[in-house]
Amino acid sequence: MIQVEIDQGSGFCFGVTTAIRKAEEELSKGNTLYCLGDIVHNGMECERLRQLGLVTINHEELKSLCDTKVLLRAHGEPPVTYETARRNHIEIIDATCPVVLQLQKRIKSQYQAHPEAQIVIFGKPGHAEVLGLVGQTEGHAIVIAHLEDVMQLDFSRDIYLYSQTTKSLEEFQRIVEYIQQHISPEAHFQRFDTICRQVANRISNITSFAAKHDLVLFVCGRKSSNGKVLYNECKNVNPNSYLIEDADEIQLAWLKGVKTVGICGATSTPKWLMEECRDFLIQQS
Repeated sequence: MIQVEIDQGSGFCFGVTTAIRKAEEELSKGNTLYCLGDIVHNGMECERLRQLGLVTINHEELKSLCDTKVLLRAHGEPPVTYETARRNHIEIIDATCPVVLQLQKRIKSQYQAHPEAQIVIFGKPGHAEVLGLVGQTEGHAIVIAHLEDVMQLDFSRDIYLYSQTTKSLEEFQRIVEYIQQHISPEAHFQRFDTICRQVANRISNITSFAAKHDLVLFVCGRKSSNGKVLYNECKNVNPNSYLIEDADEIQLAWLKGVKTVGICGATSTPKWLMEECRDFLIQQS
């Protein structure tokens, strides 16, 4: 009999929970509700909400809407999105995560105070949250995805470093150290640790969880940046870890000789999806 445990620390973060709650509340009224981009980087959860009536649109489609309601997901949006909504008489249901919203305000304030400086964002290029952050600087912020990207900076000029809220704290610190070693004595460098601790703290918790099981199933959508970070941490401590989107991807060959299975996920992974994986394993044992 295989023992299966679901990591109690996995599942939706506060921001995602709030966005989904707001969507469900509006949909329960029978109103048409659009969402700008996938409400969460999990295809199964997006499909569940689609069946409730949520219509996902992109930014081009937003421009053609008017006199309706649009939900902004937890990732946040740049100022131009709000301007489009105002111009088209669209009612915004703003589910931007409070942590992201505060970060947007800090970056905007920094840019307005020092427009000549380099505003640098450690994040995934093209990610919804990062696009919202860059938008606070009228597109002038520099996005770096990895430590090696730091070399594109001008170390003779002031640098203000921020981070996408779901990035690795360890890699952020390596970037800080590199800049400190190379910045000109005449230039000013200031870094702001804007990584969400609800996400960052999951790394130590999830590695401890992964280490105590024979097999780890990490359940998350493959678009999830946070999911990739957490899954890699699991894989580092337990090579017998697999990333799956749902129970259909579980291969029975993985279970050979396995006594304990740990199921965990990203901040975008719904609990019900992890429970479906657990139920599948129980049926097989």
